Amino acid sequence: MNKKESRREEQGEQVKRSILTNMIVLPFIPFLLAIGVSFYFFTTALQSNTNSSLKRIVNDHRDMIESFLMERKSDLELITNTFDFEQINQKESIDLIFENLKKRSNAFIDLGLFDSHGVHVSYSGKYQLKGKDYQEEHWFKEVMHKGYYISDIFLGYRNVPHFVIAVRQGAGEDRWALRATIDTLFFEGLVSKVRIGKTGEAYILNKNGIAQTLKRSGGIQILEKDPDASEFPVPENGIQAFVKSDFTGNTYLYATTWLKNKEWLLVVRQEKKDAYESLYSALYISLIIMLIGGTVIIMAAVFMTERILKKIQQLGREKETLGHQLIRASQLAEIGEMAAGFAHEINNPLQIIKSEHALVETLMEDVFETVDPGKNEDMIDIKDSLAQIKLQVNRCAEITQAILKFGRKNETKQQPLDPCRIIPEIVQMIEKKATVGGIKFIKNISEDAPGFMGNPSQFQQVMLNLFNNAMDAIAEQHGVSGGVLNIEACKKDENFLVIKITDNGKGIRPENVEKIFSPFFTTKPVGKGTGLGLSVCYGIIKSFGGTMEVTSEQNVGTCFVVTLPAIHQ
Repeated sequence: MNKKESRREEQGEQVKRSILTNMIVLPFIPFLLAIGVSFYFFTTALQSNTNSSLKRIVNDHRDMIESFLMERKSDLELITNTFDFEQINQKESIDLIFENLKKRSNAFIDLGLFDSHGVHVSYSGKYQLKGKDYQEEHWFKEVMHKGYYISDIFLGYRNVPHFVIAVRQGAGEDRWALRATIDTLFFEGLVSKVRIGKTGEAYILNKNGIAQTLKRSGGIQILEKDPDASEFPVPENGIQAFVKSDFTGNTYLYATTWLKNKEWLLVVRQEKKDAYESLYSALYISLIIMLIGGTVIIMAAVFMTERILKKIQQLGREKETLGHQLIRASQLAEIGEMAAGFAHEINNPLQIIKSEHALVETLMEDVFETVDPGKNEDMIDIKDSLAQIKLQVNRCAEITQAILKFGRKNETKQQPLDPCRIIPEIVQMIEKKATVGGIKFIKNISEDAPGFMGNPSQFQQVMLNLFNNAMDAIAEQHGVSGGVLNIEACKKDENFLVIKITDNGKGIRPENVEKIFSPFFTTKPVGKGTGLGLSVCYGIIKSFGGTMEVTSEQNVGTCFVVTLPAIHQ
């Protein structure tokens, strides 16, 4: 491999890398931007919707729990407003009231009546609490002070986690209180019935972080301190949403809000991976799309790069071939000019030979009169030789005149042309070449073939090109025998002349038929053709106002049909 070829391959590799890089990078930029922007907005919208949904659930759950507590408080207030202390203090009455109370809600466990000193004077329920002194209990002090009180979860005398709702009636020494215990399991079911995804749960802490209900996921018991509560951002009013990892290491999406005048904190949480499962699915889908899209882009880039490089290489070869063809065309043009010069130079000696022949012929006529009759046979042979010389000189003169006429730089001015005259003149120029090549030339020029407008030299160029192409195809198919070249000219109708040049040569391949009139297209090897002939011929016939068509079948032959507008004389 020489340096030139090595350098060409190196340049080809550089071009390939450059094209491939651009083909990959340029589509990847908008592709990644589109994926990134879409994913960003999808992520933002999903996070916003998830947070909004969680806040809405917390808000609805808060309202439900608050309504439950207020309804239980209203149940007790209805009793204290309907019955006085003495009526409720009767055992039968408090039992009946409690039965009616349970009909309103299964949340009630028991019902107790307390005097102004905190003594449990009357009780309906399953525990033995009558006579117990609650004067120092926090809930009793609060209800006597505020008028009603909802306690935190506590153990009390029964040593079982529970909370109470109490209301006060009367004033001074006549004050008394009615207290109901709420079923912790019932209340816990009410709180924990929130279902969000697979891991969503709700629970209540008091303001000190003590669990008032159980977590569905476990970890802490009622009355145990939640280790994560101290790190919760405190909601002022409304709902606080945040993301935080708990003591187990799992990351949760939280939403919190106050209950019971900021005594209880309702916590609703869901594992982040569960809450954003759609987001992660979208992320995986985006990654898959990105991988597939990237693979498609890379494969398309490689494919297109190979095609572009092949096209560039083809154009390079065509450029190199075009250079050779242009050089060959230039050489042919030079040869044409030289041939015209040679014809002109040959024509002068031919004129001298012709003059000398005429002089010899005149002298021989005088000699014939004085020659012995016995020698007339020799004189006859001399006379025949002179006639043959005259014939060949005239033939040479016609050939040189045809070459001069073809090579003359005439103006492209068109004139009426007679096919019955100009076509035989052109055929005469190559008929000898056809005979030598074993090609039978068949002429069928109709006498009624109409004339047409055209430039004689250009028309001659078209016919010679078609004849030469036909003879090359015949030689390739048949060698030096068996070739037939048929030239026909006839009237198509009153307005058109049709000229057909048909051969029985090799024919044209089907995929090349449509390209046969394209500039620089040739099926001949370098040095055998320029690819300009048929293109130029097509342009010449078109300038005459006509058309040129071709039909061909491989190994059968080719037919060129030239249609020209007829002129009426």
